Amino acid sequence: MRLIDIHAHLTDAKYDDLKEVVERANEKYVDTIVCSSYDITSSLQSLKIAKDFKGVYVNVGIHPENVDGFEDSQIEKLKELAKLEKVVAIGEIGLDYHYTSENKDLQKEVFRKQIALANEVGLPIVVHSRDAIGDTIELLKKCPPQKESLLHCYSGSIESAEVFMKMGFSFSFGGVCTFANAKSVVEVIKKLPIEKILLETDCPYLAPVPFRGQRNEPKNIVCIADMIAKIKGISIEEVAQKTCENAKRLFNI
Repeated sequence: MRLIDIHAHLTDAKYDDLKEVVERANEKYVDTIVCSSYDITSSLQSLKIAKDFKGVYVNVGIHPENVDGFEDSQIEKLKELAKLEKVVAIGEIGLDYHYTSENKDLQKEVFRKQIALANEVGLPIVVHSRDAIGDTIELLKKCPPQKESLLHCYSGSIESAEVFMKMGFSFSFGGVCTFANAKSVVEVIKKLPIEKILLETDCPYLAPVPFRGQRNEPKNIVCIADMIAKIKGISIEEVAQKTCENAKRLFNI
């Protein structure tokens, strides 16, 4: 069995034992990890990690929580990085109104410019949308990505998911689907075709049951695969196979 963690934050300071983290992931069938970035600095750090570890790939981008102080020169720098080996997407990018919505216009501007960059360099986008599904849909309809792309850590409705699917999006799910209070996420997973589902940890955040509250790691993707297998009524081997096929197709790895 093979598993792919399509969204991990290996640049986080909590990982002072990164070699051991990757080794533990490999022992739990995870041979490929996509390291997601949130600004220029983390994009550079992600690329360094990808050089050090064979099975690590990279998303480069500016997270909506990091748009303050944005300059167009950052897009030019991302353009340089996007052409490097092992960069598979522009991400994570999008809209986040959870902590502040005072900079909505700036978030949208940076989102649009990164979609345009992705289209220019021929990469998919990895979208973060928190408390902003309506605006995310509206913006993507006006500025669609040209490649099949991804809604990461999806927490919206099945109705919104159907809209995103028509625009060519797939969806990744993490530890939240194992939480007792995640009934809406479980219902969405039930209704989505397995061909549209990918697995993520979003580590070091959102560790799945039975590790909730601990530092999350890519090795825990097996818990998420197991839960999705139970939700869908299929074997974990089928979940592993299908989600790996989906990840390889979307990220061209």
